[in-house]
Amino acid sequence: MSFRPSRLAGAVLAVALATGAAACSSGSSAQSAPLASKDTSHPQWAGYSFVIADNGGDGSQALAKITGAFQGAPYKVSFARFDYGPPLVQAAASGAVDLGFVGDVPPITGAAQEYGFKIVGVTQPLHPEVADENIIVPKGSSIHSIADLRGKRIAVPQGSSAHGLVLGALESVGLKPSDVQIEFLSPAAAASAFNSGKVDAWSIWNPQSALAISNGARVVAAGLPPIDQTADYYLASDKSLNDPVRRAALLDVFKRLAREFDWANKHPDQFAQALVEEEGISLADAKSVLPTQEHKFLPVTAADVAAEQKLSDEFLAAGQITKKVDVASITDNLLPAGFDSSKTS
Repeated sequence: MSFRPSRLAGAVLAVALATGAAACSSGSSAQSAPLASKDTSHPQWAGYSFVIADNGGDGSQALAKITGAFQGAPYKVSFARFDYGPPLVQAAASGAVDLGFVGDVPPITGAAQEYGFKIVGVTQPLHPEVADENIIVPKGSSIHSIADLRGKRIAVPQGSSAHGLVLGALESVGLKPSDVQIEFLSPAAAASAFNSGKVDAWSIWNPQSALAISNGARVVAAGLPPIDQTADYYLASDKSLNDPVRRAALLDVFKRLAREFDWANKHPDQFAQALVEEEGISLADAKSVLPTQEHKFLPVTAADVAAEQKLSDEFLAAGQITKKVDVASITDNLLPAGFDSSKTS
């Protein structure tokens, strides 16, 4: 299996998928659109359009087409794809994105820059023992442990969850960011630098990590507790949250998206095909990383806020942000208490 960076090399690629009442006149069958659900009880939502964003392709757009998750909704939905989290957070703050999926660090770096958004939900992995990101080194590298990273060049997207993994890994062996050479590169640029030997290590998520490992790269730090979180987060724009009617419609968007991914978890072949379409990887590669992509949607808990606060404080202490972030103040649960997407079907 050949390693190649995701085809999504730009900072953002907007990919529109018109859904809702105006786009559902084709009469898809329940079999071809198993989650289609006509909503005639909220005519006040008819004028709304929502943008759902992800990092590099999580299958959401392709799965929406497969499942019909938004067919019958009174509003319209489109999708935007970002190379990594920080630009997505900035887009959410500007109102260009209504609901976005990011790792644990982008909300912290975004809040430190006083962007206007809120954390509205969390996803937890169905397989928490499987790392979704790693610090890897090339085949034949003399680096065999985290401690061996001292003085080495580590490529990582700045402000991403992989950036948090680097800090956590270094701290676990008593190293500071100043003890290594951190090269802030986009995922595509980092892939090129890693493959050409311009950096010694790469902190990155799947599928890039898994594909590199299949070509002989080795893991020196797995993105698992205690050095890394396994939760990811959904953000929403203040524009959508501060209007009560629009907020209610956004909750419907969020619940339909959660149902879509719950369906995908139970239909792995279709989920893998969706990743092929969005990530530009082979079907075999998609199936190999699928366990790291299966999540359940939950409200943000006090434990999630505490974990994010701890990470934020570590970023501040390490000089990676310059302003203290109060995570509780940027959290506004959209999903109702007790919601669990794995138990909604």
